[in-house]
Amino acid sequence: MHLFDGSALQTPLPPVVTELGGLFAAAGFELSLVGGPVRDLFLGRLSPDLDFTTNARPDDIIGVVRTWSDTFWEIGREFGTIGLRKGGWQIEITTYRADAYERSSRKPEVRFGEKLEDDLFRRDFTMNAMALRLPSLELVDPFGGVQDLHAGRLRTPGTPAASFSDDPLRMMRAARFASQLKVDVAPEVFEAMRDMAERITIISAERVRDELVKMINGADPATGIDLLVRTGIADHVLPEVSALRLELDEHHRHKDVYQHSLTVLRQACELESDADGPVPGPDFILRFAALMHDVGKPATRRFDPSGAVSFLHHDVVGAKLTAKRMKALRFDNDTIKAVARLVELHMRFYGYGDAGWTDSAVRRYANDAGALLPRLHRLTRSDVTTRNRRKAERLAFAYDDLERRIAELAEQEELAAVRPDLDGEAIMALLGIGPGPVVGRAYRFLLEERLENGPRSEAEAAQLLLAWWRDQPESTGAAGPGADRPRDTGPEQ
Repeated sequence: MHLFDGSALQTPLPPVVTELGGLFAAAGFELSLVGGPVRDLFLGRLSPDLDFTTNARPDDIIGVVRTWSDTFWEIGREFGTIGLRKGGWQIEITTYRADAYERSSRKPEVRFGEKLEDDLFRRDFTMNAMALRLPSLELVDPFGGVQDLHAGRLRTPGTPAASFSDDPLRMMRAARFASQLKVDVAPEVFEAMRDMAERITIISAERVRDELVKMINGADPATGIDLLVRTGIADHVLPEVSALRLELDEHHRHKDVYQHSLTVLRQACELESDADGPVPGPDFILRFAALMHDVGKPATRRFDPSGAVSFLHHDVVGAKLTAKRMKALRFDNDTIKAVARLVELHMRFYGYGDAGWTDSAVRRYANDAGALLPRLHRLTRSDVTTRNRRKAERLAFAYDDLERRIAELAEQEELAAVRPDLDGEAIMALLGIGPGPVVGRAYRFLLEERLENGPRSEAEAAQLLLAWWRDQPESTGAAGPGADRPRDTGPEQ
């Protein structure tokens, strides 16, 4: 164990840390700031969530913080964790742990430990296995976490195999840290990830999903994804991405789909807006759609007799594969629908620059995207990875023109909320009918008219609707304008 003076830290500690350390010392217990918050101090930043570890048991922890904290909760009590809030700080205090996973279990066997060093040994990586003893501010770094942090290297306190066997999710966490902190995994860590990749299957879908989201939202998500693919972990958690490594034909008639997808992901990150813009970063929906936009290509790849390759309908197939994978990872329905819809729409723009679109086509494009339009703009632009500068400039110019036309039409028609010129109540009153499927058909007819020809006055819309209604079979039995028409009783029986 190496002890360092707390003055070596790049960021000063908030008073709440030393104050809490004094309370535990006065009660006769050890307390240390531990894990990510300590790592972040050396990176020159302060985590809003503070994690502590102690030799006190949960009842003792509550006894110390009950009157000091603004509020506390016992949700993690069975794992030795008591949560609390003090001022603007979110705090967790956990009893020293020495638990491990059984070979086939998704949940650890919880065992409390007695020593800080034992607790640090069971942690995932050396840069997270550091602690600040309180209130003395001595840095406990028994596994060289500071050195690894400065070297940009990810290592485990013990052997990687033992660490990943205890908790296989740590393999995905390695990819997450590669993304968030832009660090490289040590060779032995990479080898253990590759050799033990299948063990990730014992981890619940929810935990895998949460790590995936953190990784995609990191500073360099493409690096994290590539690590999962190269180690084989993606074969189990994102097999559709692994499958993008299509074998190129001998004449290289199509681009490397996998590397293209990573480039699109990187470019999508660069196009995110600031906090006040339309797509504040990090935006998981945009980023994940960028990664998954071409996952339909392996299933749709076809070679014609000349050797040319095509991926007909890969957008539709990809949207279905994306939704299926996200359901398996237990994403919420709204997120699934948003990502899958972007994948489905990502090819819609192509052809605009060659033939141009009518106003109705522009309306449909914006209407089909709806609230996803700012993300679709960025996804479509990110999908241009050609090295042909003239082609890239031509596509960029075409999309600039499309965005300009959408903006102009939006000003005229409030395009983001295109609705028929008559609502359901007006339709029923005009046709003399009650609620039912016919109202939906009439509504869709008027919506199509609106998309094709733009807004009309209520009187014009009413004339169009009545003309449509005269050709509908239901109009002969309605009390409205078609009621006086001869009724077709059909052939005689």
